[in-house]
Amino acid sequence: MIRINLLAAERTPKKAAIAFQTGQKLVLGCSFILVLALGFIGWRYLSLSHESKRLDDEISAAQQETGRLHSIIQQVQQFEQRKAQLQQRVTLIEQLRKSQTGPVHILDQVSRALPPMLWLTLIKQSGAEISIEGKCTTLTGLSEFVSNLEASGYFKRSVEIVSTQVDPTQQASGGELIKFAIKAVFQTPEAKAPVPVSATRSGG
Repeated sequence: MIRINLLAAERTPKKAAIAFQTGQKLVLGCSFILVLALGFIGWRYLSLSHESKRLDDEISAAQQETGRLHSIIQQVQQFEQRKAQLQQRVTLIEQLRKSQTGPVHILDQVSRALPPMLWLTLIKQSGAEISIEGKCTTLTGLSEFVSNLEASGYFKRSVEIVSTQVDPTQQASGGELIKFAIKAVFQTPEAKAPVPVSATRSGG
């Protein structure tokens, strides 16, 4: 008696179908993973492209800002240089003004100190030292002139009488003139020393 195993024949197509289905699932899975990978790569590429463009824009803006700031720095440096030049000019002008006030004060104070019957023939300045020459009719007038200069406070005490002599050209006419020369040290009002209280009281 011959037996035919029909169960084995039926099982073989089922195994093939299962294997096919498993292969399809594997292909689908791999395809899905591949699609996801491609999608991620595409998204990452777009993201990096966008980030790169943003960084390029920021770099360009920073370069423009750097150029603008560099221009401002140059303008500030030019302003500082001009300010320094103007400050030097102002300082020079102030020095010239101070140097000009000296002769003005000298002439003003000397003219205020002149007593009657005394006139000047020469005023010469060498630094702070003033040389004055002139003529007067009496020694009393010369003494008064010296006292007035010292009292003004613009000349350091004491004013020196260098010489006095009778002018010989005036003796023949019956009159008498005294030629004199004095020296004084001029001091500006800022450098003027205060008059001592004791001297003020003794003089009063």
